[in-house]
Amino acid sequence: MSSSLYTPDVRKAHELHALGVLCALAAGAWLGAAEAPTKLVTLGLSPFLISLAMVAGVFVARWTLPTVLKGTSYVMLDLRGKRHLITWAILAGALWAVANTLTVFAIRDVSLSIAFPLWNTNSLVGLFWGWLLFHELRDAGRRPWLKVLGGAIAIVVGACTLAYATTQHRASPHATAGILAALGAGLLWGTMYIPYRKAYLSGMNPLSFVTVFTVGELVTMATLAVVFRGGLAPLAVEVVRARPALFWLFLGGFCWVLGDLFQQYAAKYIGIARGIPLSNTNQLWGLAWGALVFGELAGRRGSAQALVVAGSVIMIAGAVAISTAAAPKTERASWQRALERECERYRLNLSEVQAALSGGDPQAAKQSGRSWRDVPIVLVAVGIFIWLATGAERPPLAMSSTWALLLVIAMLALLFTCGALLWKRTRFS
Repeated sequence: MSSSLYTPDVRKAHELHALGVLCALAAGAWLGAAEAPTKLVTLGLSPFLISLAMVAGVFVARWTLPTVLKGTSYVMLDLRGKRHLITWAILAGALWAVANTLTVFAIRDVSLSIAFPLWNTNSLVGLFWGWLLFHELRDAGRRPWLKVLGGAIAIVVGACTLAYATTQHRASPHATAGILAALGAGLLWGTMYIPYRKAYLSGMNPLSFVTVFTVGELVTMATLAVVFRGGLAPLAVEVVRARPALFWLFLGGFCWVLGDLFQQYAAKYIGIARGIPLSNTNQLWGLAWGALVFGELAGRRGSAQALVVAGSVIMIAGAVAISTAAAPKTERASWQRALERECERYRLNLSEVQAALSGGDPQAAKQSGRSWRDVPIVLVAVGIFIWLATGAERPPLAMSSTWALLLVIAMLALLFTCGALLWKRTRFS
């Protein structure tokens, strides 16, 4: 068997692992910030409207960013070569839309800082699917398994601690429903990573995958909103009434896409069993936005705050333990067998897939150049955001502008640092 991602020299393996870890950390920052606009649910906006508006922002961003970075001709060429993944991408988008709606209900019922860690149990679900379907952690040896199992136990303990803090100390009649909604979102998001891993074991570029992914998101979310809001007319009235808040919801969707793209690259280079738990450091960012910016923990008793902080720290410690269980050579050989299975099943070029998974870009050599379609896509996206910004109003929410600014600066630092490293090493392959 020729040399590949799964049987590389030690230096190359360490570079790819470090790149995947950095991508996952950047993902955590932007995925965490993306949930901040969902606080608008506390002002009486429908969870379905909030989720639909965010998905609309996601749809715009998922077409714009790939166009800017690679061009539409690159994306279309990649999709034509891997048509079998289109259905999987649409399915993943549908799962995301339902899960995102559940998170809005969870935030409404148990607050952002507490709902976040609960739906991050998606790391356990993703870990299971990675092991079962894609040979992750197979033949890994005792030490990686101990880290992964220890981390998984820590995540469960942290989630239980936060659930206990919610039910014992939060005066909400819907706390149980909020907990179930957050855990349901975690289950759906964890299952959504199956198409992610299939895509990258087929050599698809993450930028191509997300353009189809967003079709499933938008169609599913629009259907849910129309059905549960009583039809198109009532939904349209609600959209018009929410006009001043739409910019913030679109912006939240844009932030989500940035985080999701980094998460996609993490899943590509270090797998879902490791990449997803590490990207779940978004719960720290969610806690920071909820507690520092929106003051969600203010006024609670010391014991409740202590439980929330302890549960968050335990969950993060578990995620870090899992993510530091770097794949040894024996496990990478097991990944190679999963790769060969996918290539044989869908009649893919094994050497090209191996090159893509090693940070190369065999698709670029086939690209004929930028397309005329790139310009109107970008202009339309910019125009939408400008139009929404002209009618935006500052949400009537109590928040700390100082903390919000500090968090944004930290996020931008991660964005540019990780983006530069990703471009230097892979050219966004």
